[in-house]
Amino acid sequence: MGPNSAYFTHVYTQSTAMAYADRNQFVADTDFTKLPYAALINDTYLTRRADNIEPHSNMRKFSAGQPYTNAQLGIDQSIEAPNTSHISIVDKQGNAVSMTTSIEFMFGSGLMVDGFLLNNQLTDFSLAPSVNGRPILNRVEPGKRPRSAMSPTVMFDEDGELELVVGSPGGSRIISYVAQTIIGVVDWQMDVQQAINLPKITNRNDYTALEKGTPVEGIAEQLTSKGHNVRLVDLNSGLHGIQIVDGKLVGGADPGPEGVAVGN
Repeated sequence: MGPNSAYFTHVYTQSTAMAYADRNQFVADTDFTKLPYAALINDTYLTRRADNIEPHSNMRKFSAGQPYTNAQLGIDQSIEAPNTSHISIVDKQGNAVSMTTSIEFMFGSGLMVDGFLLNNQLTDFSLAPSVNGRPILNRVEPGKRPRSAMSPTVMFDEDGELELVVGSPGGSRIISYVAQTIIGVVDWQMDVQQAINLPKITNRNDYTALEKGTPVEGIAEQLTSKGHNVRLVDLNSGLHGIQIVDGKLVGGADPGPEGVAVGN
């Protein structure tokens, strides 16, 4: 299951496809859903979902799982545009922040107030309130927060010490960018810049996107033979991360969208 391998990609994209299937049905503002969000990350439920990963079977489209009994819900219909920014910071006192911010469309709502562009996060709500008579949790309602793929992450070691600060822009693919970077650091023992440099791989329960012009182009044929709908895509990661190694800060940034790591 090495970096950029067809075997890793086949397994990883099955897991992300399932995660996106669950997200599209069950994730919305918890003040409105009345569903216990912890059910989605319950160990028993996650083990049951993991059992659906089949390394030696062909890729397939996944349905949402059943973390809630008799939840008859529609699948989300939102746009989730990619105009987002991220910053990761650790100061000399050890305080850390991972912050992702989005105005949605390129110029948000097109309105500026006191020098700030107002966002257009309404596009993060589902475009339809229901599908086939089933309500969509992420429908528009007064006072409701729209669902977001933004995934600012702060990771700690077993002793509770800060280990990694990471996040990214990238629309609905943010989740995959951040997850793949964490796998690089935790499972492949890479430093944060090496992990950020990994060719990006995503599958949102639709098709398997491989970052164009990178070594993963070479596994496209193997994946196709395993049932993947493969597309070579210019993926829009903008990862920024800080790793703490032996008390020292190691910074990393995706150079594509003018990313940079700095410190003093």
